[in-house]
Amino acid sequence: MAQRKKSLNFEDALENLEEIIENMESGDLSLDEALKAFEEGVKLTRECQQMLETAEQRVKQLMANGDEDDFPGGDA
Repeated sequence: MAQRKKSLNFEDALENLEEIIENMESGDLSLDEALKAFEEGVKLTRECQQMLETAEQRVKQLMANGDEDDFPGGDA
């Protein structure tokens, strides 16, 4: 399983999560290793969700500060 840096960007976190999933799906992990991988996966999932929520808030703020007609699909 890949070691995580203290702070990952979204793409790196998602890549690590995909690697964890592949390792778990292989069926080659012991129960202890699978539990640790699952725990790490849950942490990465929460971090990714938080990053997505932050990005969504930034987009909403940008949309609120500008004329929505200036953005493609600006009818949100």
